Amino acid sequence: MPLHLPGHIVRPEFARFDDYRIELAQLGQGQWSAFRALAIDLEELTEIARGWARTLEGVERPWLCWNVEPEWCLVQQKLVREAGWTPLVGFDPRVGPPARVIPEAVVFDFNAELGLPLLYPHFPLEFAFLFTSKIGFWHSDLLVRREKLQVLAKMFGDLADGRTAACIADPGLRHRYLPWRKRYWELVGCTTRSASRDQFEKGCGWWMAFWAHPNQTRGDVVRRWYYWDHGAGIWYWHRKAGGSCVILDAADYAEGHFSKIGKKDYVGTSEPNGSDVRRNMSEELVRNFDLRAACESLQLGGLL
Repeated sequence: MPLHLPGHIVRPEFARFDDYRIELAQLGQGQWSAFRALAIDLEELTEIARGWARTLEGVERPWLCWNVEPEWCLVQQKLVREAGWTPLVGFDPRVGPPARVIPEAVVFDFNAELGLPLLYPHFPLEFAFLFTSKIGFWHSDLLVRREKLQVLAKMFGDLADGRTAACIADPGLRHRYLPWRKRYWELVGCTTRSASRDQFEKGCGWWMAFWAHPNQTRGDVVRRWYYWDHGAGIWYWHRKAGGSCVILDAADYAEGHFSKIGKKDYVGTSEPNGSDVRRNMSEELVRNFDLRAACESLQLGGLL
């Protein structure tokens, strides 16, 4: 059964956004405030996530590769295979599944029963405990040198149940000691079933606006004093709610993060005053970075 949403869903024709369609898009991003505004039934949502386990049962060492651009996704799949993990290929519905996948990859449509106009990888990560015992993940625009990836693959393989591995990025001296600027980052990481369940039960996981999580008992305090973005809940879980994290330094992987961060000449696709729900990541990757040059800079040219 598809997720019940109030009103009529207008499929993703993003020339014009009204408030309702923005809320739907923000839900697809993984945002608890949109979940609240749309009055989504939590049990219905978790039942859909439980269904993912039936399809993914038996997939060993899944590593989420989120397709926003098929050639970049293909390189990621090959890297994951070399590291001894199984590429689990999800995708944004605006892009669809990649045309080419390696034989070992598992392609899965997390949106099939959700019917949302867009979907970020944070959406399934929030419910990882319902469909897998352990899952690796990384940004769609990240490539990692083989030697570094082998270290990560072993670390993730050895990660004990109940722990999460996540990146921390220094927000700069100006914001370094401010709790409302703290978060852990999903640039690259891994989580386990018990850690994911504990995060969900305590209302502090991967989604944005974790103050609005239905299990968050300190919502007003969290909304006032803690960061709103993806992964702020993971930081809170580790620092304030007894969680156990392996902390990775995002700077170690910055050379392979092909994003708008720190790139002054980056050409985006959203409106000047728009939010990320309007971004076309597929177009931005191709417009701003050459995949061959990116691979060669990391000694990955043979994967093309």
